[in-house]
Amino acid sequence: MKYHIETEQRTAGGKTSDVYRLFRDDRATEIHIWPAHGFNCLKWTQQGRDLLYCSPEWETNPVPTRSGIPILFPFPNRLTDGVLHFEGKKYQLPKNDSTQSHAIHGFAPRNPWRVVGYGSDSKSAWLHGDFQLSVDLPNHAELWPGDAILSVTYRLFETYLRIEVRVQNVGPTAFPFGFGIHPYFCFSGISDVSQVRLHAPARHVWETINNLPTGEKKPLPDDLNWNRPRMIGMSQPDTLYTDLDPLAGPTHDQLFCWAALGVENQNGALEIWASRDFRESVIFTPAHRQAICWEPYTCATDAPNLMERDIDSGWRVLPVEGIWSSAIELRWNPDREI
Repeated sequence: MKYHIETEQRTAGGKTSDVYRLFRDDRATEIHIWPAHGFNCLKWTQQGRDLLYCSPEWETNPVPTRSGIPILFPFPNRLTDGVLHFEGKKYQLPKNDSTQSHAIHGFAPRNPWRVVGYGSDSKSAWLHGDFQLSVDLPNHAELWPGDAILSVTYRLFETYLRIEVRVQNVGPTAFPFGFGIHPYFCFSGISDVSQVRLHAPARHVWETINNLPTGEKKPLPDDLNWNRPRMIGMSQPDTLYTDLDPLAGPTHDQLFCWAALGVENQNGALEIWASRDFRESVIFTPAHRQAICWEPYTCATDAPNLMERDIDSGWRVLPVEGIWSSAIELRWNPDREI
């Protein structure tokens, strides 16, 4: 069995661009990546199962953070009032959340990336893309301190999708950042996530007001507690978790299993593995309830503003020439029961 890479022209939102299709000979394992739309992986079929939700309106209205695997950088989730303070300077970002009050999810998911490498062999296929604010969105470069290259490599294997991440500071000053992904998981044969079972242990949630952390951590309330596997049911979480507890690991490269999802009365489960750098998570179900998101973050929502108050939020600052790298793996485990 071999893996292959093909490109095809696809149109979304009136923009025609190359879409990269990585697949195995039998087409039972496949991903579709759209570099022109945030390097988003909009389709993942693993051993014949479709595991990612893509909006049926994508081709006419490709909202970048509501389908597939949006890549969130240089910050995940919201910044209060769209304001960042760094080294004595104030930076004002576009207020682009749903309320038009705060900045959300950074620059990477809404803008084109550059493909810089790809390959395939008998075991896998891979695609490497870069995003650099000063190169790929130069008219916004002054909205963020410093300059860095975000490199992401998707690697497709028979039983899992690996996402490798690297941030390299290439500017003359320190570079502050957080990173996350916002995968929309779905399961073939169900139209509502009420039938999904989730196991995602954590010890605390961040107390929030209008989706922004107050700085206080709270014990998990019963309706938001997934320390034991249970069905989503009619709950509608949009919750920031911290002090996560792994289900398994570490692997040889220090990845841990942080969450597992499956469907009631069906065999198999989807597992999310990541390094300990991903210290926070958001569990979110969109209003249409056709998907569930378990979002690994390296930092809390509004992390730089929490850090300004001496609250440990996971916010990172790369020194000049500094490099940070990590990985996430999405695995289909046919033998796991949830």
